[in-house]
Amino acid sequence: MDLKRWIRDVPDFPKPGILFKDITPLLGNAEALGSAVARMADPFRDAGLTAVAGIESRGFIFGALIAKEFGVGFVPIRKKGKLPAEAHSVTYTLEYGEDVLEMHKDALAEGDRVLIVDDLLATGGTAAAAVRLVERGGGTVTGLAFLVELSFLKGRGQLPGRRVVALLEYGGNG
Repeated sequence: MDLKRWIRDVPDFPKPGILFKDITPLLGNAEALGSAVARMADPFRDAGLTAVAGIESRGFIFGALIAKEFGVGFVPIRKKGKLPAEAHSVTYTLEYGEDVLEMHKDALAEGDRVLIVDDLLATGGTAAAAVRLVERGGGTVTGLAFLVELSFLKGRGQLPGRRVVALLEYGGNG
């Protein structure tokens, strides 16, 4: 199945000059969504995963479905102040400023083998922060899976030595 046909381009969103890759048509089609989840999971079937961590918010959708596919638990990685219990925090740099990701301190057991999932790999800052967060929580990152990679932003460079899988790649300016 050609998943790119289910990704809609929205020009000038969220600001002028940005070509936004809208995944909601893919999410709205059961066959396309199922294909995406299976294809994101396939490279990690022999990784001995014990948990899947999804990055807020669209990573929750794919991450939870992949966790179910593997029969393992799902760990939400959220923006600061969104989790109700004691959490590990990691600060990371954005294009303009900083942000914070958090994960419950009791979300992982020492040595858990974790797949990190999100919908999009852009500059890699958020993904790299998620890696640090999982490791701080005692987990071992076995890889990262994304639906879309904007390769022109060179996000893989923020994840050296990591197994990174992206189903759809967009070069140029999107």
